[in-house]
Parts: sequence; C-alpha cells; structure tokens
Amino acid sequence: MNVKAARLSAWALAVAVAGCAGNPGVLRGPDVACGSATALPCETAAVAYAQPQYIRHVVIMIQENRSFDNFFATYPGADGTTTGLTHDGKTVPLYAGKLEDPIDIGHSWPTFVKEYDRGKMDGFDLIHFRGGAPVGLFAYQYVDPKHIAPYWTMARQYVLADHMFETQSSGSFVGHQDLIAGGTAIAREKSLVNYPTGQPWGCDAPRGSKTSLLTRDHGFLSDKGPFPCLDYPTLRDVLDAKGVSWKYYAPKFNYKSGGWLWTAFDAIRAVRYSSEWKTNVVSPETSIFADISNHRLASVSWLIPDKVNSDHPESGSSNGPSWVARVVDAIGASREWNSTAIVVVWDDWGGWYDHVRPPHLDYQGLGFRVPMLVISPYARAGYVSHTQYESGSILRFVEDNFGLGRLGTTDVRARSIRDVFDFTQAPRKFVPIPAPRSREYFLNQRPSGLPVDDE
Repeated sequence: MNVKAARLSAWALAVAVAGCAGNPGVLRGPDVACGSATALPCETAAVAYAQPQYIRHVVIMIQENRSFDNFFATYPGADGTTTGLTHDGKTVPLYAGKLEDPIDIGHSWPTFVKEYDRGKMDGFDLIHFRGGAPVGLFAYQYVDPKHIAPYWTMARQYVLADHMFETQSSGSFVGHQDLIAGGTAIAREKSLVNYPTGQPWGCDAPRGSKTSLLTRDHGFLSDKGPFPCLDYPTLRDVLDAKGVSWKYYAPKFNYKSGGWLWTAFDAIRAVRYSSEWKTNVVSPETSIFADISNHRLASVSWLIPDKVNSDHPESGSSNGPSWVARVVDAIGASREWNSTAIVVVWDDWGGWYDHVRPPHLDYQGLGFRVPMLVISPYARAGYVSHTQYESGSILRFVEDNFGLGRLGTTDVRARSIRDVFDFTQAPRKFVPIPAPRSREYFLNQRPSGLPVDDE
C-alpha cells in the first residue's frame, strides 16, 4: 500500500493537541489531546481519593475481539441496538448468533477506517474475513445472551460500561499495549498501529520483524515501523517507582518452532531484559488461582487467557465466560474480595458491528466501543455507566488509587472509572457466578499452544 493511498480520509480533520502542563517527576510521553471539548483538561497530578483503604488489589482481565453491540446489544438500559446501517443506506437487523465462529473477521486499521466511513458507521458490509472473502452481513450480529450468561449475570450484579472505547481500533498488539501504556506513541508524530510482521510480538520476534505506524498527518505506514522491542514508559514504571507490586499472567504458546509467552511486556525492553521477566511475568496464567488461595495477589494484575478461553471468534470454544467467572469466583471466595476491583475488558472490537460513533480525540482515535465489566464489593449494583472511557481510564484509576502520579499518555485526558464505585456503602457479600465450566476444568485443561491472537 503506498503512503498517498493510505492517507485515510476518515480522520481528515485532526483535533489540535493542546499543551499539557507537566508535573515534575511524572513520566511524560508524547503529547495527547486534552483541553478540548471532547476531553478533560490536562491533569498530570494524581487525585488523592484515599482508596487504598478500600481497594488494595486491581485485577485487569483482558478478553478478545468483541464490540459492545456484539455482546450487549439487547441489555436493558444500555446503549445497544438490534439494527445496523449498510454502505448503501439500508437498515438491516442484527441477528442472534453463537459465541464461537469458525472464521475471523479482519480487524486491522484499514478495516476500522472502512467500517467507520467518516463517522457514518455504515461500512461493516464492505470488509473481509481474514482469508480474504467478503463478509457481507456477517458482522451484523450479536451473541445470543444465553451463550454469555455469566457476563450478563456480572452486569446485573455489578457494573457494565457501555461507552468504553478503544484508544485506537486496530489489532490486538496495540490493544494490549494500550492496557499497559495508555498509548503506543514512539515519537511526537508517530504511533504504532496494527501488529508486527513476526510472532511473538516483542523483543523475541524474528530478526527483521517490523511494526506499522500511524502519523499525525494521517499516513498509514504499513510495515515501516521499528522492530517491536520498545522503550516507551508503561504503568510498570510508575508502579515500580512507588514500590507497588504487579504481576502479568500470560499463557505459553508455540508458533512454528520454539515457545513464548503471550504478553504485552515482551515488547517492553526494560521488562524483557530484566529480572522482572521471571519474577513479575507469570506463566501459566492459571497460576493466579494459587496466588489467590495463598494470599499472594499483587496490587495490580493483568490476566491473559489461553486462546480457547478468550472469546476469540475462531477459538472453537465457548469457554470465555466460564474462565472469567471462575477467576471472579476465586477472588470472591477469598479474603481479598473485600479489597479488590476486577476489570474485565475486551482488547478490540474484532470487526463486529457497533452503532456508536467514537469521539474524535486525536489522530489515532478513539476507536470503536468494547464491553467493560467492573466487579467489586464496592461496585454499584446493577449499574450501567454511560461515562466515556478508554484504556487510559483504567490506568488513571490505578494511578489515583495507589498514588502513583501520571504516566503521561492517555491517562492524562481519560476519565477514571472511579465513578462506578460507591465507597460509602458496606462491602457486599459475594454471590458465586453460575457458569458451565469449573475451576478444576481450567486447572486441568491442556494448553492449546496457540497465540491468543495473531492480528
């Protein structure tokens, strides 16, 4: 693809990036959009909510490839829909499907641009499956609620957010980076997009692997970026600076030959080539059950599932809701329940239809909506949050909760998820989440050996 052709018109009007007053000692990344009508003013200082007396553990569970409408189109009180727009102006019904499908929809940056169609949200019938065939109306579906009943149970008991947007809509590589770093800017004018050319995605990638870039003047530079071993700051930096513990639970996978961990931190040089690679990056991911039982839950944890437990459409499995439920149950049955917040979020939209036009904050996005659930004894009961969130919203909550200061990426502009909690209420007693699979099923499950996602 040549650069001229890739100057994608979907983002023809860039929002000017306002200057953000720095805070001495706070890590500063490349500038972000703030101070505009669609974003909060720049606030680099962490807000002192004094939450650690309530929340001493934050667990971020990352699932795969679902738009909000794909999972919660019919959820009462949420901003969902059962109809969609096509490129020729027709309104078509969204049909109820199942959780697993044998084929994956493309969900790269060019796919997003085509579906977004300059804000008209009507190009979802013009995209292609990963194999190249046209999708037609395949993307216009939602999962029958009976197939994801544990998620709906969690939403009814706790919090469902219906305006959680991706920081940028492209592949899983960027989606997972956003959840540790709040963005993927490698220079003032350039950010990573899509996914590297070789697996694994990180410092262990094959020699010659390249990333792709977005530029401030709307250029899409396919495979023109650096080797995916990166030096930008992540939440790990501010956690370490304040002595706050963290772990990243990741599955192992084999790709052609050899074995690796599917973890966003493989792409962060300061972690991959330090002792933290062995002490803080934990595999198998099911180790979290033992850490919960033995009271070793870190202050901040990220949890990545095996592909067959990830909600990825082509996983051939419907285990995802049970996987999440069993981790939630394990925490709920432990002494850590009264001091824990669990955030369940999906890394990208997977190409599926969504009807809400994302706000335009900068040259990267925001991207399409993804679901987010927040489970905690202090979470509002049966609450649908309509607040605008993005990946940086989760990071901002962690920063404020533990008094870390600002990382300096999208955490500066994003609204914290704090508003989904009510710290004036007594912690609620945990009620187990019904789900088909047991904890023992996952502890005894043979690893698939598959990368969680390769787009």
